[in-house]
Amino acid sequence: MAFPAPISVSPDPTAASSNSCTVFHGFVSNSSRIFGWKLKSGKREKLRLRLVSDSRNTQRLSLRASMGPSGFTQQLENKKLETVTEAEDGCDIFHDIKDRFLSFKKNYLKNNEQFQILAKGQAPKFMVIACADSRVCPSNILGFRPGEAFTIRNVANLVPPFESGPSETNAALEFAVNSLKVENILVIGHSRCGGIRALMSMQDEDDANASFIKSWVVVGKNAKIKTEAAACSLNFDQKCRHCEKESVNNSLSNLLTYPWIETKVVNGELSIHGGYYDFTECTFDKWTLDYQKTKMEQIGRLAVKDTLFWS
Repeated sequence: MAFPAPISVSPDPTAASSNSCTVFHGFVSNSSRIFGWKLKSGKREKLRLRLVSDSRNTQRLSLRASMGPSGFTQQLENKKLETVTEAEDGCDIFHDIKDRFLSFKKNYLKNNEQFQILAKGQAPKFMVIACADSRVCPSNILGFRPGEAFTIRNVANLVPPFESGPSETNAALEFAVNSLKVENILVIGHSRCGGIRALMSMQDEDDANASFIKSWVVVGKNAKIKTEAAACSLNFDQKCRHCEKESVNNSLSNLLTYPWIETKVVNGELSIHGGYYDFTECTFDKWTLDYQKTKMEQIGRLAVKDTLFWS
């Protein structure tokens, strides 16, 4: 019966440290030399492997075996080239990000006094709840500068009702409203939202357990129900667009389930707004919750005021 060949590994003399940490077949050793034995025809034959560092003393190592299957070394060399290519691609990406940071720093230095004020604390007038979608950064779209908007982003820009229990969204709400004392909450929806498409694709509430995404977007189920009732004759894409706006209003209604938010709205200390960004046409809708009329309307209806359209 043949046994797997044990090994001896020694670091390359050009490496920066002789006390290298080596992983082989699930075992880890901090020793600079590992010895083993292979049984062959009743004899013990020592097998020695060497890890050789490249000339730049990086972590990319080639494994040379005195004994091994045909093509083994070539496979490792190919893998090494793939790793090097991936690393270089990653460096290119971060070089670009570095350039952007340095550009930001120039602006930082020009406005150092303002940033020093921000270093002492923040007092934003807005809290923004927006989608995590990479195409709809609220600071980019609406020009919020550092310190102007406390922002939380999640899939489909949803606000769960108070009774849903703790989440990162209502934790952010609590901090923004009770500690930062923001004067405005703006919930921004957007066109072609993947989270809303996931919501509209759900067959029933039992489907919510199928994935993390569906278990989250079910928060907007009331918007889906209203969309199906009001836009039953529309195709799927049109229904999704309708639901993207309806979902924002659903989130505005859910905000009023938080006692400390409703109290501030009643006292005129806090205003709640909805927004919708269409990035295919680059237009923006904005509306404000009319609390008094909402309370006078029948259950389930939301009254709005101060509607604006920017194109």
